[in-house]
Amino acid sequence: MVYGAEALIPVEIGEPSTRYVQATEESNDEEMRVNLDLLEERKEAALIRMVAQKQVIERYYNRKARLRFFKIGDFVLKKVFQFTKASNSGKISPTWEGPYRVRDIAGKGAYVLETMDGKVLPLHWNAVHLKKYYF
Repeated sequence: MVYGAEALIPVEIGEPSTRYVQATEESNDEEMRVNLDLLEERKEAALIRMVAQKQVIERYYNRKARLRFFKIGDFVLKKVFQFTKASNSGKISPTWEGPYRVRDIAGKGAYVLETMDGKVLPLHWNAVHLKKYYF
């Protein structure tokens, strides 16, 4: 008795299936050998699918990405972030500030900026947050 009801055994458990009845140790060993032989092929197929999927994702990203490159001496505008805004600035405050001069290339897509007076900004700036300034 289970919670006031009689426990019933499902038919599949009580009566073995034909698959279970016809299985022998020799056929089981043969199936295991076949699966082991096909294992390398399955791994290679999975690797090929994974590389193809990564290439599709890379093509999609490269189509959408607008990479920006600046040379030393170029003039750029810097994006104004919420934490760099003045406390009394409102909704219609400017979203770009500058111009700044590119002083040095700090790394892949990172730049060291200086003001027009020659004062170097303390942080490196990513090219995503910069745009070219035209006089």
